[in-house]
Amino acid sequence: MNPRILITGAAGYIGNQLGEYLSKILPVTGIDIHTKTASFPILVKDICDKDLGKIMQAESITHVIHLASVMAAGRDHTAEYRVDVEGTRNVLEACLYAGVEHITVASSGAAYGYYPDNPPKLEEHHPLRGNPEFGYSNNKRKIEELLAEYRKRHPYLKQLVFRVSSILGEKTNNKISSLYKRKILLDPGGYNSPFVFIWDQDVIRALSLGVKTGACGIFNLAGDGSLNPKEIAQILSKPLIRPPVWMVKGVLRLGYSLHLTDSHPDHVAFLQYRPVLDNRLLKEELGFIPEKTSKEVFYLFAEKALGIRPPSSKLSPSVGES
Repeated sequence: MNPRILITGAAGYIGNQLGEYLSKILPVTGIDIHTKTASFPILVKDICDKDLGKIMQAESITHVIHLASVMAAGRDHTAEYRVDVEGTRNVLEACLYAGVEHITVASSGAAYGYYPDNPPKLEEHHPLRGNPEFGYSNNKRKIEELLAEYRKRHPYLKQLVFRVSSILGEKTNNKISSLYKRKILLDPGGYNSPFVFIWDQDVIRALSLGVKTGACGIFNLAGDGSLNPKEIAQILSKPLIRPPVWMVKGVLRLGYSLHLTDSHPDHVAFLQYRPVLDNRLLKEELGFIPEKTSKEVFYLFAEKALGIRPPSSKLSPSVGES
């Protein structure tokens, strides 16, 4: 039977590009709560809809790529939990109802959590501790626990899970990219915690593997190497300030109490303790080699998305690169 694909979150940045990529060779249907002009059909549908299984059955879906998610730092995590966790459970139940063979899920490196005692490089066997104060991080942890439960109870539904690092590309507009659009870069406490990036086109190629090869397993999806805040500031030719952590938390605490920001003081950990993902299993077991390193994709992003031509001669090698 030829694969027939359903993509959740198909109107999103990655989902839409993935749908365009796969629809050139295979039948693709997308679902999303938003509309989007595309060369493949996108149904306006909530992933929590109880009729989702009937839709998959009617479309003879064999493979699902689950991308729908909410990434927000709001005060009320109810909506995030509903989409991320309850929505994922509904997608899994729909897959079982419709007899879907394979599901690919975009998890996140955030599932490991932002903690000072994280190992220098996080491998797939390390515990997932998602921070309770970060709805997105904690929900990704809960999603992976849910996936593990379904692998045990329903092994015939094959799973490919990617713990994705920070995505960048020529037109990226997300929480990470917004950090670099500011006039001044921030490194609270001077931790100089490194960022690991993955090219959006590498993400699209990786997400298609479950359909093309039937690959299964859990893999960190990250480019080689990393860039710390000092190196990023050099690339962007922007000033880097390192205020004390207590000062940043104080400002956030005041802003949070006055409802001027939804960022909780504990969110400072997002910049202090970045999860650095090891991609060894991705390359050695899955056989997937990212085309761009963390440094290369950041250069591309800086030039194409920010209009900044990086002064490459000033940049020292990244962590993990020669």
